[in-house]
This record gives sequence, structure tokens and C-alpha cells, in this order.
Amino acid sequence: MFNDVGLLELVTLIVLAVLVFGPDKLPKVIQDVTRTIRKIRDFSESAKADIRHELGPEFKDFEFEDLNPKTFIRKQLENDELGLKEIRNGFDLKKEMAEVTDAVHGRESESSTAGGSANGTAGGSVDMTKKREKLDAGEHPPYDADAT
Repeated sequence: MFNDVGLLELVTLIVLAVLVFGPDKLPKVIQDVTRTIRKIRDFSESAKADIRHELGPEFKDFEFEDLNPKTFIRKQLENDELGLKEIRNGFDLKKEMAEVTDAVHGRESESSTAGGSANGTAGGSVDMTKKREKLDAGEHPPYDADAT
């Protein structure tokens, strides 16, 4: 609950509490706060137990933490029924980015010299190995509808 509270913040809170409530009322305030937190926690636990009871035995393994989207996604990715790890491991982002960069700069990449582009076709709609032509002042580059 207070994982990110440092020592300086804790000391500041204690000094502030002593100044606001005074040293004689501070123990009573701390007891009231802890009692309130305990009651809220007990109420939450009883509500969770009631919901589990009402859901029935099919949901006996149900955890309320699974309702958090991050936890839900993490559990689904660990399960990996869809083969996502195989897809992720088969995709080399650095290689793909290098090929795109080479194509933009008009250089031949290693995969195009080895026979084909990244998508497995030998040609493609635009010849990537063709050198760029110099444009005259005010002339616009050719428009490629497939590239946009």
C-alpha cells in the first residue's frame, strides 16, 4: 500500500500529524484510523466471499485481481494457447527495420541480394534497388499510390 513512501515523506507525515493533532491526541487518532482501515478491509473480504459464494463452484478459482487489465493480459500471455511466443520469436524487428531503412535510402539490403524482399516476393511494386534520380529545382518526386 505504501511501497513508494520514502523515509523523508514518512518523517514529514509524522511531524505534521504531531503538529495537527498534538502529542496527547495522536495515539487516539492512530487507533481510530487503524480501526477504520481494519473495518474497511473486513467489509471488503466479506463482500468478496459473498460474491464467490453467489457465483458458485464453477468460479472457485476466480481471483478479483484478475479483473485488473494488466494482470489479465499477463496471465493470458503466460498461457500462450495461441502460439504468440512462436510468432514473437519468429519476428526480427531489427532486421525488418534495417531492410526498411535500406529501402528508403536506396541501398541493397542483405535479404534482397539473397533473393527476394522481406515479404517473400522477388519484385514488388517498386524497384528498391534502382538508384534515386536527382530532381530539378521545384520538381516534385513521383507519386506512388501503393506506398501511401
